[in-house]
Amino acid sequence: VESGRHVDHPEHLDEPLDAVEVAQLGPAGHQRGQADLRELLAIPRNYKVLFMQGGASAQFSLVPLNLSRADAVVDYLNTGHWSKRAIAEARRYCTVRVAAEAGDAMRVPGSKKSLLQAKADGADVRMVYSPMDALALARKHRDREIVFFGLGFETTMPSTALTILQADREGVTNFSVFCNHITIVPTIKAILDSPDIRIDGFLGPGHVSMVVGTRPYEFIAQYYHKPMVVAGFEPLDILQSIWMVVKQIKDGRCEIENQYARVVPDEGNAAALKAVSEVYELREFFEWRGLGSIDHSGVRLRDDYARFDAERKFAVPNLKITDPKSCQCGEVLKGVIKPWQCKVFGSACTPHSPLGALMVSSEGACAAYYQYGGLKKHEAAT
Repeated sequence: VESGRHVDHPEHLDEPLDAVEVAQLGPAGHQRGQADLRELLAIPRNYKVLFMQGGASAQFSLVPLNLSRADAVVDYLNTGHWSKRAIAEARRYCTVRVAAEAGDAMRVPGSKKSLLQAKADGADVRMVYSPMDALALARKHRDREIVFFGLGFETTMPSTALTILQADREGVTNFSVFCNHITIVPTIKAILDSPDIRIDGFLGPGHVSMVVGTRPYEFIAQYYHKPMVVAGFEPLDILQSIWMVVKQIKDGRCEIENQYARVVPDEGNAAALKAVSEVYELREFFEWRGLGSIDHSGVRLRDDYARFDAERKFAVPNLKITDPKSCQCGEVLKGVIKPWQCKVFGSACTPHSPLGALMVSSEGACAAYYQYGGLKKHEAAT
């Protein structure tokens, strides 16, 4: 039902369709699982779906239930996948404070080692919740250089930009940013320009679109004739967005639609875009694992804020780090293969020992398939 009227189901399509979800968040996978169970088993709404665990993971509940109380604040160390699960479970019973954390970026393989391995070898590498936390460290330790590793799409660009502006106002001299922020539009264009692309439509990124709006995506429909629907994160958001993409294809339309209009304005967030425009400028090109070099797909700090640019401050070498040849993240990103069809999926490449970028983050396609797709072994692909 749409606006109080019945809408025909988009049936009788001539061939299978491939729709790509762009930069959505992993936790929605849990909610999708519940929604799928309710549909498959016809579970009524007055019944709750509980995912009960036994064996080793039962301790995730047993520890806070036995060693804390509802009004307690408990410190956890987040060292990876299993810690994340323990923390998520503990938050059901007490207030969790993560005292230290190894984030996704900490586990990305580098030219010699990951940041997590460097930390284990004695380097002072810390996980912070925001760039403002890094600025606070710079204020506290004036005798040390504090470098914030800034990464992510336009979702996280504004917070880094606003922190730089704050550091500039305060005259902080021992704070800098290693800027690896990336832009969504050139990345999608590079995927669309790929000769072996197998994508019929897109689910647009909800969080990125909160910042940039929907208008930057219009080229996808106008020049590439692919539909996109900017999607929210709840199960019904995802289902409706998929339906909207398929409906466009059935109707022969190619438009940019905004399913997440309750949060995403078409024109974007003016304050966030102002900060981004003031602090950053586009790089000529940026190297991507799995996709190679993409023009104008990254940003750097403008000359006015060069004193906060770690690349200039410390003469960071321009190293090109590629995924192992056996890794097929590029094909997954372009929709050529499914994650479980990769030669190393679930064998040499797992969330515990990732080879490719899509297995590092819990939000990556390969990690999502590994955790929720019921296909954890390479043998499943054969």
